[in-house]
Amino acid sequence: MPHLPISPDAPWLAPLAGFSDLPFRLLCRELGAAVAVTEMVSAKGLFYDSRNTRRLLDTHPLDTPLVVQLFGADPDCLHRAAASLAEAGSTHFDLNCGCSVRKVVKTGAGAALLGDPDRLVACAAAMVRAIGPGRVGVKLRLGPKPPARVDLEVAGRLAEAGVAWLTLHPRHASQGFAGTADHEALAAFVAAAPLPVLASGDLMTADDGRRVLTRTGAQGVMYARGALADPRIFTRHAALFPGTAVPPALPPVCTVIRRHAALCREHADDRQALLRMRTAVPRYLRDLPGCRALRARLCRVESWDDLGGIIDEAEALGATPAQSPGEHA
Repeated sequence: MPHLPISPDAPWLAPLAGFSDLPFRLLCRELGAAVAVTEMVSAKGLFYDSRNTRRLLDTHPLDTPLVVQLFGADPDCLHRAAASLAEAGSTHFDLNCGCSVRKVVKTGAGAALLGDPDRLVACAAAMVRAIGPGRVGVKLRLGPKPPARVDLEVAGRLAEAGVAWLTLHPRHASQGFAGTADHEALAAFVAAAPLPVLASGDLMTADDGRRVLTRTGAQGVMYARGALADPRIFTRHAALFPGTAVPPALPPVCTVIRRHAALCREHADDRQALLRMRTAVPRYLRDLPGCRALRARLCRVESWDDLGGIIDEAEALGATPAQSPGEHA
């Protein structure tokens, strides 16, 4: 089983509940994402044959390498879920230990595992036993709430259990996205961890990614909100490492929107895909001059033709020449 690319020049797309569906993952890959992670999937939900749970696992031959993120608090259930998905073709997995949504935490899963390190390690170890070492990662936050911190020994225990990489978003779960990511804490974690660490949190631009790599010594980065705001962040990231490959040209934002829409129409339920584009496109257009009224209209779009018309108007208002890959939007 080939190892996943974990290096400064190989940015990952984070698991984004409600956003990192198949069309968005494919879009980010085309723009330079080296690895993508699914929306978080309930280990228990797999055994109830939930249509919504299964939809999260939709994939495509071009959607690779793909990491399936599972959440749960029962090691046996996570073992069975990972084994079942591996039998169906999934190759890499991640354990969510950071989600602070109430309905997840009250089951003992997500961020609740941060306060129960023995169970956290048991859950990760169960997934490793199901599919073998080198194929499971764990996504963490600093702890449930200040001042508690994840014991740095946990990283060593996870390595002994066969976990292959860690991701740290250096905020406490109780913070959500408030305040600022604690990159000093991230640097301390990287220094203590015997495993490769991906940095997450407050990476809104490729320059943010470069700075956190330099400042913390993390082996790679995982873009979340920065990718939602502009998936061209992966193209810009590639331009920061020109010695490894020739980065693709930075496409105009309206070209990106049309491509996202085309991928949605090809790979997703039409109505749900259109609703998702209603939320995505206003983010993409946020910096385009004169588009405030168009962004308001996007919330009421009822058809793909309506969407196409608004994008044509945005382009006409718009825009500005494509920037070089290293520049900010």
